[in-house]
Amino acid sequence: MRFLLDAEQRAFADSLNAMLTSVGTPAAIRDWSRGDHARGRALWRRVAAAGVFALAVPQEYEGLGLHPVELAVAFVELGRHAVPGPLVETVAAALLLGEDRQAKRFLPGLAAGDTMATVAAAGGYALDGDAATLHLAARGEGLYLSPGPGPVRPCLDPARRPTPLTPGGELLVPGPPNAHALTWARLATAAQALGVGLALLDRTVAHVRQRTQFGVPIGSFQAVKHRLADAKTALEFARPLLFGAALSLHPADVAAAKLKACEAAYTTARAALQLHGAIGYTAEYDLSLWLTRARALRTAWGTPEECRNAVLDDAG
Repeated sequence: MRFLLDAEQRAFADSLNAMLTSVGTPAAIRDWSRGDHARGRALWRRVAAAGVFALAVPQEYEGLGLHPVELAVAFVELGRHAVPGPLVETVAAALLLGEDRQAKRFLPGLAAGDTMATVAAAGGYALDGDAATLHLAARGEGLYLSPGPGPVRPCLDPARRPTPLTPGGELLVPGPPNAHALTWARLATAAQALGVGLALLDRTVAHVRQRTQFGVPIGSFQAVKHRLADAKTALEFARPLLFGAALSLHPADVAAAKLKACEAAYTTARAALQLHGAIGYTAEYDLSLWLTRARALRTAWGTPEECRNAVLDDAG
């Protein structure tokens, strides 16, 4: 089986990368962290116009159909640029609502980017509830439309703003939530993590080529090369797992991909922090926007232990 992207998928990735590079996401991320969503919403509309959310919406509801591989391609680029907002949650919302009478009511807005959705599962927190326009609470007895969010809670990544959802609300979909939503959410999170790791590696390679010690770039030191080689290897091993999982959409495959991609991103973040030295710790330095994201994604939509258990349960 080949996991190489075809020409159209590579062009899609390149167009997203070019668009996000031209925008310059760090300013939008910092604004989002302070609760100023103007730049983030403008960026959201451009991401939606590129068709990213439509990849999780059936054609009969003004989407492009369900395309998990292309969605993974897109989320790698969103992670590479650390785009803020409930991106994964909007994809999960599309799956939660996609097989029900509520689809016509909500999915066109999700595909077009007019609706920004967030989801809280089993009494947990909803990401960016203060910015989202659609608040869904997934409980054992059904999917509810929450009246709104509570106050923002602190998070390791300031650009991820968890909020509790107000109890009650309209019952949208009775019964247990669609299990495919978790699979798609984990796939998008894995892709996002891979993109974060790739960005951290690129930034660190550029840094060690410029920073000198004893009159030479520190990138020439064997110990530095080994750290970067380990990070590169971890990311490259995660890539085929990600796209293989996107092809199969088997829950265990997706759990394995998320585990590997998030751990690879975290490994790269640790190397990046060490090789940047003290400047890597400062919030003012842009590297911190990716460092904190790598750590936060490890537990988003499934902790490492939960993902391991999903793989082991399938194997047993």
